[in-house]
Amino acid sequence: MVTIDAQVHAYERDHPGRPWTAVLEGPDEVTGDDMVAAMDAVGVDGALLVSPFTMYQYDASYAVEVRNAHPGRFGLVKPVDASDPAVADVISDWKQTPGTVGIRIMMTGEPGRDPDGPGIDRILREAVRHDLPVNMLCWGNLEAGTAVVDRHPDNRFIIDHLGIVQPRTPPPPPEPWADLPKVLDLASRPNAVIKISGACTLSQEGYPYPDIWDPLARVFDAWGFDRCLWGTDWTRAFAVVNYEQAVEPFRLTDRLSESERAMLMGGACESAYGWAPGKP
Repeated sequence: MVTIDAQVHAYERDHPGRPWTAVLEGPDEVTGDDMVAAMDAVGVDGALLVSPFTMYQYDASYAVEVRNAHPGRFGLVKPVDASDPAVADVISDWKQTPGTVGIRIMMTGEPGRDPDGPGIDRILREAVRHDLPVNMLCWGNLEAGTAVVDRHPDNRFIIDHLGIVQPRTPPPPPEPWADLPKVLDLASRPNAVIKISGACTLSQEGYPYPDIWDPLARVFDAWGFDRCLWGTDWTRAFAVVNYEQAVEPFRLTDRLSESERAMLMGGACESAYGWAPGKP
């Protein structure tokens, strides 16, 4: 079975040449080399490297460096700015970048992120033109995310992190699955798939997080395993879960058949992005 992590982040120490825009909870750096070592230690073949928005905003240059240093291990996803009047050119250039597999929009309710705005329309037109799937972070704002999916049926959307707000540090929220009905409703849209990323951070029990499986079973039933993409979201929640702890529960659980596990932990991701480990 080829194992693909649908979302990881890597970053270097804050420095003047590539300064952070905000401070992230976690180590001073988790470099591309660190990420590959963590993957190798548990047998993860490849991953989608999403440039961390908190630290680098719309600058994906470090992700590109990591991918170039480790060819065949990472596909690249770049956040794009709906307020940038030149965003069409940004997306066109990004499409030509080796390793590119998608773009990302942030629909988390902050000012300037209007789902009906012209900036989002520009981005999504270009995504169709360049055949790029659109990752969308819409946790805490699923109504807006659903509206975007509905208004743009020609786009392919990948919903980040189950569409559910996840903690960076302990403890988990008292009702971590409160938005689950909205996630299940979104499953009826055929132009969307969903990342099962960061799920372990929603557990109110210790490793191996047995309480995640009943709500996840409802997600799998609604979306189908061919539309569910497992991922760790490491290193966002470094204080909650380490890399091995985010991988092994999905390998060891008896709640998945072998065919379901293979689809969830690799096959669905390869289908959604058209990328697999070893591919340029």
